[in-house]
Amino acid sequence: MKRRAWILSALGASGALMVGWSLLPARSRLGTPETMLPTAGDVALNGWIKIAPDGTVILAMPRSEMGQGVHTGLAMLVAEELDLAPEQVRLEQAGSDSIYGNVSMLLAALPFHPLESDGPNKPLKVKVGEWMVGKIARELGINATGGSSSLADAWDTVPLAAAAARAGLLGAAAALWQLPINELTLQDGRVLHPSGKSAHFGELAPAALHNPAPVVLKDRKDWKLIGQSPPRPDLPAKVDGSARFGADVRLPGMLFAAVRMCPMLGGTVATLDAQAALALPGVSRLVALDAVAGSTAGFAVVAKTSWHARRAVQTVQVQWQQRAEGPLDSARIEHSLLDALKTDTGHTFYEQGDAAAAEAAAASVLQGTYTAPYLAHATMEPMNCTAQFKDGRLDVWAPTQVPGFARALAARVAGVDVEQVTLHVTYLGGGFGRRLDVDFVGQAVRVAMACDGLPVQLLWSREEDTGHDFYRPLHVAQLSAALDAQGQATSLRIHSAGDAISPRWLARAMPSLASPMDTPDKTTAEGLFDVPYGFAHQHMAHVATHSGVPVGFWRSVGHSHNAFFSEGFIDELAHAADMDPLRYRQSLLKNAPRHLAVLNLAADKAAWGTALPAGRARGVALHESFGSIVAQVLEVSLLGGQPRVHRVVCAVDCGTAIHPGLIAQQMEGAVVFGLTAALHGRIDIMAGVVQQGNFNNYPLLTLAQAPQVETWLVPSTRPPAGVGEIGVPPLAPALANALFALTGQRLRSLPLEL
Repeated sequence: MKRRAWILSALGASGALMVGWSLLPARSRLGTPETMLPTAGDVALNGWIKIAPDGTVILAMPRSEMGQGVHTGLAMLVAEELDLAPEQVRLEQAGSDSIYGNVSMLLAALPFHPLESDGPNKPLKVKVGEWMVGKIARELGINATGGSSSLADAWDTVPLAAAAARAGLLGAAAALWQLPINELTLQDGRVLHPSGKSAHFGELAPAALHNPAPVVLKDRKDWKLIGQSPPRPDLPAKVDGSARFGADVRLPGMLFAAVRMCPMLGGTVATLDAQAALALPGVSRLVALDAVAGSTAGFAVVAKTSWHARRAVQTVQVQWQQRAEGPLDSARIEHSLLDALKTDTGHTFYEQGDAAAAEAAAASVLQGTYTAPYLAHATMEPMNCTAQFKDGRLDVWAPTQVPGFARALAARVAGVDVEQVTLHVTYLGGGFGRRLDVDFVGQAVRVAMACDGLPVQLLWSREEDTGHDFYRPLHVAQLSAALDAQGQATSLRIHSAGDAISPRWLARAMPSLASPMDTPDKTTAEGLFDVPYGFAHQHMAHVATHSGVPVGFWRSVGHSHNAFFSEGFIDELAHAADMDPLRYRQSLLKNAPRHLAVLNLAADKAAWGTALPAGRARGVALHESFGSIVAQVLEVSLLGGQPRVHRVVCAVDCGTAIHPGLIAQQMEGAVVFGLTAALHGRIDIMAGVVQQGNFNNYPLLTLAQAPQVETWLVPSTRPPAGVGEIGVPPLAPALANALFALTGQRLRSLPLEL
């Protein structure tokens, strides 16, 4: 069964997820989504496409735009089928109806339990908690943006919805003019006939519902738009400042709130004196904030401007109290993970042959221990949300990746039915997984409930944002390989430990969700249990821990550190075999032709093996994530004893490239994001307090440090796969491998410090 068919069968009566409604024999079976109700003469041709009276095509948009270009990509899918320019497609926020559900995102977030593989380099068979899929789909909808899944997930559906709309419009014109439908064409929002007859979509839409025609997707050879890189329709507004991000929301009579949470993660307020703060000009009230959706308890001060609120919140006299379980400490947690590797065999995600026996009989065994720290998301726009509770109704303006979860939490906090909550999704000033959590939405609603019907915008400071994130977990891994007399590896064994994200996230998103949530979570081991290299003996196990530190999805999730573990160790094996790192990888990819093609493309474009200027070296890494394969080659030198990356060559196989320009942009952003983490990223926790606060001690890569980035795509007719996160995983190992070639020093811990 295809993935789509399988998940539909798994959901059963919970809802047909992503279908063009006009294709269904009985449209009334699913009702009409709130988003697509006709307004001012609009005609909904199906659950995704609506036509305005002037002929404008309106697409229900269930995905959040956070810079990745999803609004452009999805509009292109519609424009291709309807022979429009992308800017002729208008977007309207979709509701929480299940037809807009992101199946790929849901599957990525759920704890998976790999059972077995059909052989080397074959996909793992997995068992999914189907009851959990159905429960989430029924209760909250799953119109989430994440997992590099938006375009990949829409590929089966949005073009079909647009093709169904095209068929209806052509059928309406054929009936109106009494002409054969095969003589009609579409162009720039009109249906045309060689005789000169012409009508725009708005004129034909009412009759399109009653004149169905065969629905046929465009053939690939007839594409005019997909595979091109037209300008992004969202750019003008972002350039001239008219685009509305969460922090840009302004409403009549709006108040502003600054938040201050217990600096000790999981701590509470012991005593509080707000007398001085409330006496300051412009300050109206203080609102206590309990722990909601995983947040740490604290309080907010409300004032007439954000400056007044921020000034006042710092003057509140407060005594904090540690969490009952005792203070968290990242160094102690790291030691406990390393100890766990000695005593706990963990859950075996993948096994082939007998790696332990191979090591016992080997001429020698190579071992390495790798570590990766906690990381914050550090989005440019800190957490914020605007809310107004008036006359029993709640309006929320939020930059969120999970509208369904945000709306459900807002309703729960306000004590109203979810139907009484209207959610407005703004542009996101960066997401990277942080806005898959909705703690800041719950806080804003709590404050709004105390503001007598006035709207209030809650905005975190940078320090609160850094100190109260849902961090990428700290993980450690021990890798070992059996070597023969010639130094060639015959086995690969990986044993890792660290917190599982999915169970913690699901508990925050759906507190009513009961066990079994702590089933083996694939995000802990992704990129390790599915390495493409053809070792005869392999074993991969993970010890899932629960440290108490709030953890969440961080761009590329488990791949972000697991690629560093695996690709760093592959380089060690190449060195042990006295082989060039590229040639060594090529020798292990005989049964993985897609991976080999990507690796070869990167090597060719980077001119691997040719001479470099004195003081420079190259490093390479290869990794598959979110259905795409990326190889990166870095050129690196030392400047003042510190790594300086000059050039990054990226080769990508992501299936069909809908908008190659967007792919290049995502790879460029991923390189900057990944280099920032590889060189600087580290969250330290002492006595429960995060030690980093702002960009002075949690720095970003500067413009002067940004390398030249080249992106090369492998031509493909496969369906589109993920793009937004795939450029991050190979970056750190490629850099570490280049530094080894340059200095002879093997770095096994992030961030990379010489």
